[in-house]
Amino acid sequence: MSIRNIKLGSIVVLGGCLGGCLLGPTYHRPEVPVPARFTEMRGWTTATPADAAPKGDWWIGFHDPLLDQLEPKVVVSNQTVRQSYANYQEALAEVKVAQAQLFPTFGVAGTLTRTGQGTSSSSGTGVSVGSSGAASTSASLEGTASWTPDLWGSVRRLIEENAATAQADQATLANATLSEETLLATTVIELRLTDADIDLQRQTVVAYQDALRVTEEQSTAGIVATPPSVVVEAKVALETEQATLIGLGVARAQYAHAIAVLVGENPEELDIPHGTVMPALPSIPQGVPSTLLERRPDIAAAERTMAAQNAAIGIAVAAYYPTLSLSASGGLAQNPLNDLLNAANLVWSLGANGAETLFEFGERHAEVAAAEAAYDGAVANYRNTVLSAFEDVENDLSGLRILADEAKALDIAVHDAIQGTQITLAEFKAGTVDYTTVAAAQEVQLSDQETAISVYESRLEDAIALIGDLGGGWSASELYDPMHAKTPPPASVSAAAAPASASP
Repeated sequence: MSIRNIKLGSIVVLGGCLGGCLLGPTYHRPEVPVPARFTEMRGWTTATPADAAPKGDWWIGFHDPLLDQLEPKVVVSNQTVRQSYANYQEALAEVKVAQAQLFPTFGVAGTLTRTGQGTSSSSGTGVSVGSSGAASTSASLEGTASWTPDLWGSVRRLIEENAATAQADQATLANATLSEETLLATTVIELRLTDADIDLQRQTVVAYQDALRVTEEQSTAGIVATPPSVVVEAKVALETEQATLIGLGVARAQYAHAIAVLVGENPEELDIPHGTVMPALPSIPQGVPSTLLERRPDIAAAERTMAAQNAAIGIAVAAYYPTLSLSASGGLAQNPLNDLLNAANLVWSLGANGAETLFEFGERHAEVAAAEAAYDGAVANYRNTVLSAFEDVENDLSGLRILADEAKALDIAVHDAIQGTQITLAEFKAGTVDYTTVAAAQEVQLSDQETAISVYESRLEDAIALIGDLGGGWSASELYDPMHAKTPPPASVSAAAAPASASP
C-alpha cells in the first residue's frame, strides 16, 4: 500500500508541475484612439461617471408618471431581458463545467455473482425425479479514480474563455435591459405626443367648425356675397380634419399595444388613459469620452468577447501537444463471498495513458489560424463598437443642439401664425376677406403647430438616445467575475434581473 501511494503521489506531483504550462497569447485589451472631447459639446467638462451621467432610474428626469410606473417592469417582465438573463445563467454554468475538468473524478463499483453447477437423476422411465448440485457466491467492491492533468493549460484556457463569455453575456443582459428601457421610453413619448396631436386636432376641428358656422351665417343672412361653393369648401375642410382626428386613434392604439408587450403584458390588459401633459425635457449630463468606454454595456460585451477569442487561441495551440490520462483503482474481491473484507483480498491498479497525433494533414494548424482570425475579427468589432459609440453620442448631441435652435424658431412662427389666424378670422367675420384667406391661415397655423410638436418629440427621443448611448445607469466595473469570485453573482446581477416567477 505504501509503495502504491508513493507511485500515485509521484504521478500527481508530476502532473501538477506540468500543469503549470499555459499556451497561447496573454490577453491585453487593444487600444482605441479616444478624442479629447466631443465636438458637439464644447461645454462638457471632465467629470466622474457618478456625477456626470444619469444613474439608476434615469427616466424620472422626464417627469412622466407613466414612465415611472412602467419602467421598473422591464427588468422583471420583458421577454427579451428574460432571454438574455437565461443566456447569462447558462454561461455561468458552463464556467463551472469547465472548472470541474481540473479535478479528478472518483467512482465506486460493486458486483455480486452467484454461480452453480447442477446434476440430475432420472427413473427408468426417463422422467427426471430430482436434481442436486453446488453453488457459490462471489463479490467485489472497488473504488476508481481518473484524472487528465491540464499539462498545457487547455482546460484553464477553456475556463478563461467561458468566464469571459459569461461576462460578455452579463454585459449583453445589461445592454438588452437598457435597450428595452429606452425603447419603452421612446414608445411612451410617441404615445404622449400622439395625445398632443389629438388635442391639437380637436382644437383645429373646433376652429373649422367656427369658420363653417360663420360662413353659413353669412350665406344665410346675405350680408356678404357668399356663394354655396364657399360653404361646401368649409364643410369639406372640417370633415377632413375630423377624419384626421379619427385616424390618430389608430397610431395611439398601436403605441399602447407596443407598450404592453414591452412590459410583458397582453395588450388588452393595459389601459393607458389620454394624457394632457407632455414629458419634460431632461437636463443634459456632463462627461468625457473616457467615461463612455466604461459605461456602455455593448462595449464591455465586445471587449469580453475579445478575451474569450484570445483564450480560444490557447486551446487550439494546446492541441499540438500530447495528452496524458492517469487512472487508479483499488478494492476487494473474494470468491466465495465469505470474509470479503479480509486484507488478503485487496486488489489495486495504477495506470497512465498518453496520446499524440502524428499526422493530421494541417488540421491543428488550421484550427489555430481560425482561432487567430476569430480574435482579429473580435478586435475589429470592439474597435468599431467604440467608434460607433462616439458617432452615436455626436449624433445625439448635434440633434439636440440643432433641434433646440429649430424649436426656438418654431415658437416664434407658431405665435405669429396663431395671431395671423385670429386677425384673418376677425376680418372674415367683418366681411373684409373671403373664406379662402381664413382657410390658408388656419392651414399654416396647424402645420406650424404640428411641426413644433414633432420637433419636441425628436428632442425627447434624442435625449433618450443620448442616455442610452452613454450607458444609462450601468458601469463596466459591475461585471461579475465567475472565474475568481468566491461568492454567487450579486443581487443586482441575478435577483434583480431574474423573473419574479419561474414560469414565462
